[in-house]
Amino acid sequence: MKTGVSIAVLAGVLALACAAQAQVQAQPKAGPAPRASDGHLSLSGVWTNATVTSLTRPPGVKLVVSKAEADALAKANPFQRLIEAEEGPSDQNDKLLDDGNSDRGYNAFWLDPGSSLTVVKGEFRTSFIVEPSNGQLPLSDQGKARVAQARAERQKTLFTGPEALPLPERCLIGFSGSGGPGMLNTIYNNNYEIVQTPTSVVIVVEMVHDARTIPIVKDKASARHGPAALSPWLGDAVAWWEGDTLVIETVHVNPQQGRNGPVFLSPEGKVTERLTRVSDSQIFYEFQVEDPVYYTQPWRAELSLNARKERVYEYACHEGNYAMAGILGGARLQESQGITPTQGPGIFGTPIPEKKKAGGDR
Repeated sequence: MKTGVSIAVLAGVLALACAAQAQVQAQPKAGPAPRASDGHLSLSGVWTNATVTSLTRPPGVKLVVSKAEADALAKANPFQRLIEAEEGPSDQNDKLLDDGNSDRGYNAFWLDPGSSLTVVKGEFRTSFIVEPSNGQLPLSDQGKARVAQARAERQKTLFTGPEALPLPERCLIGFSGSGGPGMLNTIYNNNYEIVQTPTSVVIVVEMVHDARTIPIVKDKASARHGPAALSPWLGDAVAWWEGDTLVIETVHVNPQQGRNGPVFLSPEGKVTERLTRVSDSQIFYEFQVEDPVYYTQPWRAELSLNARKERVYEYACHEGNYAMAGILGGARLQESQGITPTQGPGIFGTPIPEKKKAGGDR
């Protein structure tokens, strides 16, 4: 009897092991990185940096976490909490807008920030910044003053006229530094299309339809930039190959962009990006910022660009923004009523709604 039970148990264990092994073998493995006709690794394709990981991390938080820790951090992310709270049918009687927060119209339908921490070199990461090791921007005193000034200027002049509105709201460059350098994630439209030729690379940024057209030269010694007076949006960039890595060096970022961050850059700032396609489904992307004015040391960030099969469609954000008249007209109306125009509490409101119960009730 005991022997029979042992054999049965052993057979069951073996069956489970075989099933598990078959499942592992059935999972697709990342294929080799393809090469272009000139022999260099091909970066061409559609990619995304969607993730709930951000550039910096709170003090005391470690850079690399376990999967369980990563899942918990992702679930606690405000965007994920909002998306979860709004799952299911709408409740027309939830009084969600009774506080007058029209920002809540920008609801979870529009959000697509990613649902997990970024995975870089097989590790779950809590920030893009890897140097310095604390995951913080190494701001100098002048850098700290610049960050504070940018916030103060925004609050003071936000509704004074079209030129005072933030650059993304004027549809000039993307939100949250998505256009680069370096290319950061935002709350939606985290997609890029890269078109590579032997002599140039074009990075089309879905958010606010930015496009970076970057010449590829023989090597670093051959790199030449234009005059500093030009200072285009997203900077003056030139690229070269170092083995299987495309290196992009950017200087002369437009002063308006550099003064307002999130990657704050003075006229002396330089950003060096490196893109290495590590498989058919992922690009390892890193960038280093050198700016002796705003930072006490060079700092470096790492993230992943993951392949997507979808196309990138036009983001219809028109320079000047068709909504500008409504934004400023509303501010003038408030002023005529003796109300000082202020920015709303944001899409989250206070507090973030609780998750809906079955049937749409809260």
